[in-house]
Amino acid sequence: MSLLPVDPHVVTVGADLLGQALDAQAVPRTAVDWRPPLPGTADALARVLADPRRAAANEAAVARLLSARPQLVDVRPAADALGLPRGTFLHAGPPITWERASGPLRGALIGAMLLEGLAATVEEAERSLAAGEVTLDSCHHHRTVGPMAGVVSPSMWLFEVRDAEHGGTAYCSLNEGLGKVLRYGAYGPEVLDRLRWMGEVLGPALRDALRISGPVDLRAMIAQALQMGDELHNRNRAATSLFLRELAPALVEAAPARAAEVLRFAAGNDHFFLNPAMAAGKVSTDAARGVPGSSLVVAMARNGTDFGVQVSGLGDRWFTGPAGVPDGLYLGAYGPDDANPDIGDSTITETSGLGGFAMAAAPAIVRFVGGEVGDAITATRSMYEITLAEHPAYQIPGLGFRGTPVGIDVVLVARTGLLPVVNTGIAGRVAGTGQVGAGLVSPPAEAFIAALNALAFDK
Repeated sequence: MSLLPVDPHVVTVGADLLGQALDAQAVPRTAVDWRPPLPGTADALARVLADPRRAAANEAAVARLLSARPQLVDVRPAADALGLPRGTFLHAGPPITWERASGPLRGALIGAMLLEGLAATVEEAERSLAAGEVTLDSCHHHRTVGPMAGVVSPSMWLFEVRDAEHGGTAYCSLNEGLGKVLRYGAYGPEVLDRLRWMGEVLGPALRDALRISGPVDLRAMIAQALQMGDELHNRNRAATSLFLRELAPALVEAAPARAAEVLRFAAGNDHFFLNPAMAAGKVSTDAARGVPGSSLVVAMARNGTDFGVQVSGLGDRWFTGPAGVPDGLYLGAYGPDDANPDIGDSTITETSGLGGFAMAAAPAIVRFVGGEVGDAITATRSMYEITLAEHPAYQIPGLGFRGTPVGIDVVLVARTGLLPVVNTGIAGRVAGTGQVGAGLVSPPAEAFIAALNALAFDK
């Protein structure tokens, strides 16, 4: 006599070992993708989930993020745009001192000292920085983001992006190109010469062109680039082409003697659009700041030593953990031993639903960061589990034009144990080396756990 009146159907939860054994025996089963929450978060999760403000707060914060309409409106020197005084330098990531700064950040600060004429030699710059004779601060504290080391000095020119919906403004430096560049910690004569040319020629030409063309709709441009194979962090080829097509006529009108020079420089740098895209991400996530009770992440950033996050309901506080070394592809003879821990503000792209969160839109990205096409699709799909929304404008053709996952929730990160997917360039750990590769990196769980605890217990 059968012990069961019907054939069994098994539900498997957690580790897949049992499920695999059942599959081998052709036993029907339903797999539940369950993971334990991050260790040490049970009490905090209970308190935050019980907060009556949370659902409405997150709904309001996400609505502001999704409705932001970033437009490029100007290009200006940092001294003018930010009121940045001589002897003050901004950097990527959470605040940090010279003593704890990584090699790439130290190299970029040395280069900025030489560029600004605050030191005549590398040794003099190092002594001045070590003695605390200049002021260092986070880019994020000044509505600014910078790729990799992210160093901004007063004479550097910035993209100015305005949110046409909510009125906010954000800034990002101009992109130098690849190889030995300041943002990767290089500071040789060729690096400084390029930066001077950018200040004397590139910045003014872009400014004058924008005055002729009018604002550039970055939201629409990003949406189109996603449908052309970009993910807007490490692949910006389509977006750069769209951007130059938009501005080229005005550039020719604004700077006829230098237009070819400017266009040749920008067209030779497939990452040129990364910087306005970062400012677009910053102004969009900033729109979601300051909603009491919201567990939405509004910034992720790294300084080469620490990885930090900021949360809508927790003001401008940083929650940090150690930055990890990316796993990816290396240039030439470089390898993991040459890599610096993760660095840069460019994770603002992931925070706003692009970059690693949109890799399914950019299958060719795997040639740059490693892995297979299927890995890029899996990465994007997994991010829907830790986000609060799908972006209405940023859509992925390969997923049936589903919106990119956007609105990282520290509660969902803690409940699922899933960490945000970040794709990134890899800087050499020794100051002056430059870029050594590109790959994927996971943020430290400690940063999200600390933010969750602050939401739960810091009233």
